[in-house]
Amino acid sequence: FIVPTMVRRLLIGKGSRSLITTFTAALIGSTARNTAVRATSTVAFVTVVPGCIRSRSTPKSRHIIGGTSSLGFAPFSSCPPPPSFLVSTSSSLRKMSTKIEEETKKKKRVLVPISDGSEEIETCCITDTLVRFGAEVVIASVKPGGELVCTMTRGVKMVADTTFSSAISENNEWDLVVLPGGMPGSEAFRDCEPLISLLQSRKSNNELYGAICAAPAIALKPHGLCPNGATCFPAPGLKEVMSDWSNEEVVVSGNVVTSQGPGTALKFALKLGGILYGEEKEEEIRKQLLV
Repeated sequence: FIVPTMVRRLLIGKGSRSLITTFTAALIGSTARNTAVRATSTVAFVTVVPGCIRSRSTPKSRHIIGGTSSLGFAPFSSCPPPPSFLVSTSSSLRKMSTKIEEETKKKKRVLVPISDGSEEIETCCITDTLVRFGAEVVIASVKPGGELVCTMTRGVKMVADTTFSSAISENNEWDLVVLPGGMPGSEAFRDCEPLISLLQSRKSNNELYGAICAAPAIALKPHGLCPNGATCFPAPGLKEVMSDWSNEEVVVSGNVVTSQGPGTALKFALKLGGILYGEEKEEEIRKQLLV
């Protein structure tokens, strides 16, 4: 059997061994259902290059080119055309490669800061939901001294992926920055100069950011980062801080998205995902989560 490696990168490039093994097993298995395959049968992998071909065969070290034994290279014209089903398979592999590359390019990067006293339900809802959309979510600790372990509002300990300073120094290109609520976590956000600087830059460039629960009133509002008509946790002392506070569970104000608390965190995360990936994807994830 001759398996043309029309897509060299897929069949003999990095990570190709498992693909070749699977493809070969499928080919032999398919043939075995129709004809007796002897133990001496040879499967030849042929790499097509300009003007000639090179083959590698198994299980023996002989090369099958045009039905005869050969070594190394032979003129391309000496080879019979591959069966149509193999050409079709090569076309499918090319399409699969293109799809993988497109999906990689589509992956959105999301930064989620946390600290001691951040709200755990909100943090988990934001992170889990956006990962389901396909985003790369980085949880970054704003705690001083490079401490990654944060004790959340109800005592749950969460380990951040990295420190906030490392996150923005390694790659500061984000599709979304979103702040969970909780106290005193929201105060830590308010006092974190690099975080506030990043959010101010995003506001100036009309780039997407969001906050939920206490974070809009405590972290965003003092720095002029919370638009009129936004929402936050409906508690005395927070509502009064907001300008024209909204009772809506999730509010989209241009490039800023705000929400009220743990009970609205899933809707908040779905809305953020919808903005990043579109309404069709949002509806797909919504159905998966039974919302």
